[in-house]
This record gives sequence, structure tokens and C-alpha cells, in this order.
Amino acid sequence: MTVRTSRRERRRQARLEEQEQSIPVELYGLRRGTVPLLTALAFLFAIFTLIPIAWILINSTKTQANIFETFGFWFARPFDFFHTFSLLFQNVDGYGTYIQWFGNTALYAVIGGVGATALSAFAGYGLARFRFRGSRVAFYVIIAGLLVPLYLTYAKAHLINSIWGMVLPSMVSPIGVYLMRTYAEISVPRDLIDAARIDGGGELRIFFRVALPLMVPGVVTVLLISVVAVWNNYFLPLLIFNINTKYPLTVGLGLWSGRAVNSGDADLYPMLVMGGLVTIIPLIALFLVLQRYWRGGMLLGSIAN
Repeated sequence: MTVRTSRRERRRQARLEEQEQSIPVELYGLRRGTVPLLTALAFLFAIFTLIPIAWILINSTKTQANIFETFGFWFARPFDFFHTFSLLFQNVDGYGTYIQWFGNTALYAVIGGVGATALSAFAGYGLARFRFRGSRVAFYVIIAGLLVPLYLTYAKAHLINSIWGMVLPSMVSPIGVYLMRTYAEISVPRDLIDAARIDGGGELRIFFRVALPLMVPGVVTVLLISVVAVWNNYFLPLLIFNINTKYPLTVGLGLWSGRAVNSGDADLYPMLVMGGLVTIIPLIALFLVLQRYWRGGMLLGSIAN
């Protein structure tokens, strides 16, 4: 009898400890009845988000006739996936090849995204942890950069039809500077910086050895935002490039789309679908690889707040 009572008491104690460690839903201002509703809404939103991916994945296996004549969310014969994929390496009516546009996009995204992240990290940390005359004005001027007509600026600098005409504007990220400044203020304690200075550390060494490791989640967030922005950019390359060998995927697929409307080529629509599928794969992979850092950044911000 004593043994049973002891086991029951231990289980009761374990449940109490578990309840103490858990965060009550009421702390978030929500009633318990709203949790199933929010879960259902999140599930519906997930379905809504995944529907386009499912459609493009299924229709990448179809011929042009089957894309228009069969049910969009189920497969049809013949299975044309590999044939359509091979067409991405061909030049369509002199407009250029998909694989070349893919390489251009990757180049612009890597240089522009990494450059924007690095400059945002330096500028955000400096504005957050250094106090100097005009620092607030400098910050507002950077944010006002969102309103600058970049095309006119770079046209005057003779950067039309130049890779740098695409890369340099992408490296200027007022939103990235704002996010990194805010994140540095939250995640990098001023006392820690002062302690590193007392120990004799230089400013660059303090940034790379002390501040930057604490800012990694914020840096990864800005990197994701910057790379996705460059990858999906349409209007800037459309304005600055008139040579198809320098087009990114967005402009190249736009040309194919216009050609598909006015052409009888039975391969263009399947190539558009296949091209769209291949275009989103690197972004999905990048997000999956970096999501733990990005998620960690959100959690740190919520704890700090």
C-alpha cells in the first residue's frame, strides 16, 4: 500500500512540476477555446500556401495540351518531366537559355544579398552602439534612401547593361540597416562591449569576436530577405538590361511568357511551368537550411521584449 501511494505521489509531483514549467495560454491574452480555432486557421493558411507549389510540381510533368485540358491537381500521361527539363538548356527563338538566366540570378543574388547583409550588419551595429553627432540624422538619411530613384542614379553613373548596375543597388538596403540596428540594440549588451574595450580589444575585433556571434540570427534574417529580394527582382533588371545574356530569371521567364501567348510552340508553356519550379527550389532550400537561425532570432526578440 505504501509503495502504491509513493508511486501515485511521485506521478502527482511530476505533473505539478510539468504544469509549473509550462506557460499558461492565458499569459498571451488568449482563452483556451481560441487555441483550436487558431490551429485550424494556421492549417488552412498552410494549405493555401502549399497549393501553388503542388500545382506547379504536378503540372511540370505534363505536356502543354494536358496543362490546359486535364485537372490541374492530378497527373496525366505522358509523363513529360524530363523532356521539359532538358528544354531549359536550349535557346528559345534567340531569347536566351534558362540555365544562363539562372546563373545570372544566382550571381546577382549572392553578391547583392551577401553585400547588403554585410553593409547592414556594419551600419546597424555602428548606429546602435556608437553615439556620435549626427547619428540619428544619418540613420534617417539611410531610411530615406528607399525613396531615391535608383535607375536615374545608376544611369548617370553609366551602369546600364552592367552587372554592377544590378548588384550595387541591391547592396543598398535601408530595411536591412534598420533591422540590424534594432537587433544589435537588443542582442548586444553595451556592458559587454565596454568590458571588451577594457580588456584591450579593438573595435573591429570586438565586432567580429563579440558582437557578430550574438547578431547571427539577425544577420541570417537580413540575408534571407536580401537574397529573396534580389532573386525576385523584376523591374530593376528590366530597366537596366537590354541584352538577353544578362537577364535574370524573372525577366527571362517574362519573355517566354509573352512569346508563349503569340507563338504556336507547344513546348513554351511546359517550359514556363518547369522554369517556375526550378526557380523556387533554391529559395526553399536556403530557407530550410537557415531557418533554425532565423527562428532563433525571432525567439530572442520575443524574450527581450
